[in-house]
Amino acid sequence: MANVKLLDSNTINKIAAGEVVERPASVVKELVENSIDAGAKRIEVEIQNGGKALIRVTDDGAGMSREDAVLSIRRHATSKLSTVADLTQIATLGFRGEALPTIAAVSKFILQTRRADDELGTKLTIDGGKIIDTHEVGCKVGTTILVEDLFFNTPARLKFLKATPTEANKINDFVVKLAISHPEIVFRFINGNRTTIATPGNGNVFDTVSAIYGTEVADSLLPLESKGDNFNLSGFVSKPNTVRSYRSWQTFVVNGRVIDNRMIAKAIDEAYKSLIPKSGFPFVALKIDVPQNSIDVNVHPQKIEIKFEDESKIFKTVYHAVIDAVEGKRETIEHDLTEVAAAPETPHFKQINLVEEVQEDKPAQKSERKKNPDDDLDFEKSLTTADKIEKIPEPQKKSEPVEKISKPVEKSESESLRIAHSSLRIDLEPIGQVARCYVVAQSGNDLYLIDQHAAHERILFDKLSGYAEKIPAQGLLIHRVMKFDSREAELIEQNLTVFADLGFTMEPSGINEFRLMEVPVDAADTDAENLLRGIIEEIFNGVNDSNDIAKKIRQAVLATTACKAAIKAGQELNLRQMEILLKELSETPHPHTCPHGRPTIIKFSAADLAKMFKRT
Repeated sequence: MANVKLLDSNTINKIAAGEVVERPASVVKELVENSIDAGAKRIEVEIQNGGKALIRVTDDGAGMSREDAVLSIRRHATSKLSTVADLTQIATLGFRGEALPTIAAVSKFILQTRRADDELGTKLTIDGGKIIDTHEVGCKVGTTILVEDLFFNTPARLKFLKATPTEANKINDFVVKLAISHPEIVFRFINGNRTTIATPGNGNVFDTVSAIYGTEVADSLLPLESKGDNFNLSGFVSKPNTVRSYRSWQTFVVNGRVIDNRMIAKAIDEAYKSLIPKSGFPFVALKIDVPQNSIDVNVHPQKIEIKFEDESKIFKTVYHAVIDAVEGKRETIEHDLTEVAAAPETPHFKQINLVEEVQEDKPAQKSERKKNPDDDLDFEKSLTTADKIEKIPEPQKKSEPVEKISKPVEKSESESLRIAHSSLRIDLEPIGQVARCYVVAQSGNDLYLIDQHAAHERILFDKLSGYAEKIPAQGLLIHRVMKFDSREAELIEQNLTVFADLGFTMEPSGINEFRLMEVPVDAADTDAENLLRGIIEEIFNGVNDSNDIAKKIRQAVLATTACKAAIKAGQELNLRQMEILLKELSETPHPHTCPHGRPTIIKFSAADLAKMFKRT
C-alpha cells in the first residue's frame, strides 16, 4: 500500500497560508500591495483587535469583473505574469497568485469589487476557503476586502499570535512603510475606531513623513541623493541627534517595493557608527531604483527580502550617500554616560564580586586638608537630589558580619574587587576626580573608584522607587506641546493616569499632540521633552503584552528619569559634592550597581595595588 498521498486542496491552501500569511500584518501587506497594483489613489485600512477580529482594506483602484473576481480566489491565478520569463521583469508588488486564496482559506472572507464601466459590482463570500455565495451588488468603483476571524480554523497558528497591541503595532509599522514608499497615494489607517495615520497623498515624501511622525522629525531630515549608471538613490535620513531605539522606523524601498536588506542596514549603521549611540537608529526613508533584471524579488515567500546582483555596489553607494548627507551637519549631542558608564576593563585584571566585611575597628583617621571655599556651595546646584524629594528611611543594618562571596569570575595577576553588598558599610573619604567622570576615594588602606553618573543614577532611581503612589511633580514654566506618531499617541492617551501618577501630567491638544505640563521633581532641570520621548521609546522596546504596559511604563519612567536627571560625565564636582554623593550612595538600598546593572564602585585593596606594581 502506497505511503505517499496527494494532499487535498483544503490542506494545500492552509499550508500555503503558512508561507504567505504569518500574522495579521502579512494580510494587510498582501491586500494593500494588490490595491497599489490596481492603481489606487486612496487606500483605507481598518483593523479590530490587532487584526485578529477584523481587517478591512478599501481602495479606489481598477476593480475586477465578476469572472476575474471568481478566478482571483483560486491558487496561482494572477493577471501579472504569463510565462516564467516574466519573473525577471516583474514590476508589480503582488504576482504569485497566492494572497487572496490563502487568506480566504484561514478566515471568513468577503470580496466586493466593481470596475468603472460596470453598473453593478460583484460580492463573494467565502468561509475557510469554501465559496458560500456570489452575487451582484451595488458598490463604489474599486475593491473592498473584509477578513474576519483570522486563523479561526487553524488554532495552532492563532495561539502563537502576540498580544493585540503588538499585532496592531506590526500593522501600523507596515502601513507607515507603504505610505512612505508611495507618497502619491492617500493612506488612512483606523485602529479600533480611531484614525492613527492619515497622509496627504501629494507625492511629497517629506510631507508624508511629517504627517506620520510630526514636524519635529520632519525638521530633522537631511536629503540624500546618488545617481549612477542604471542606479538612482534618493530619500532622507535624520540628523544624528534624532534617533530611536528601534529600526522599524527605517524604510527601504527598491523599485517601489518595501523590503528588508541587511546590506543596506549595515551601510547605514556604518555611516552613523561614530555619530550616535550603539543602541540608537536614525530615521531613514531610502528609495532605490535599479533595472528590474538586476534583482531577485522571489527569494522569500512574502517578498519582503530581495537579492541584488551587485550587493557591494549597493553597500558603497548607500554608505557614501549617507555620509555626504550628514557631513558638516553633525550637531553637539549631550552624552549622559549611558554608553560609557561601564568603562572597559583593564586588560591586566578582571572584576570579581566580593562582599565587604563589617570592620570592627574604627575607620582610619581622615587626613586633614585645607578647606576649599567652594565646598560650601549648595550641592543642589549640581545634583538634583535630597532637598527635592523626601528621604526614604535608611535600611536597617544588621549587626552581624556579612559573609564573603568566594566565587571569583577569573583571577589574574591582580584583581579589582567590586562592592556587591546590600549597603556600603564603610566611610569613604573623597580624594578627587578623574576625567570629570570618576570620584576617587579612600577608606583605610583601600582605594575606591566611583562612577559619578552611575552612582547618582542609582540614588535617584531608589528614591523614585520608594514612592508607593504618586511621584511629586513640578510644573513647567512653559508648557511643551509635543507631536507623536500614532502608536505613541495611542499609548499615551490610554495611560494618561499612569503617567500622571509618575510625575508626567499631560493633556491632549490636537491630533497625536499632547501638552506636557508637569514632570517629576528630579527631572525638572532636564530637557523634559527628550526625557519623555526616551521613556516612550523604552516602553515600546520592551512591551510584549497588554498586561505589561502599566508596569513597563513605571519601570521606564523611573530608569530613564534617573538616568537623565543624574549628573553627567564631564561635570566637575567639588569635594563637598563628592562627600554628599558618597553619603547618599551609602544610604541607598542597592548601591553596587546602577539601574541598568553597571557597577557604581570598584575597590582596590593595598594588596591589589602591590600586585599591580609587582611589589609582591
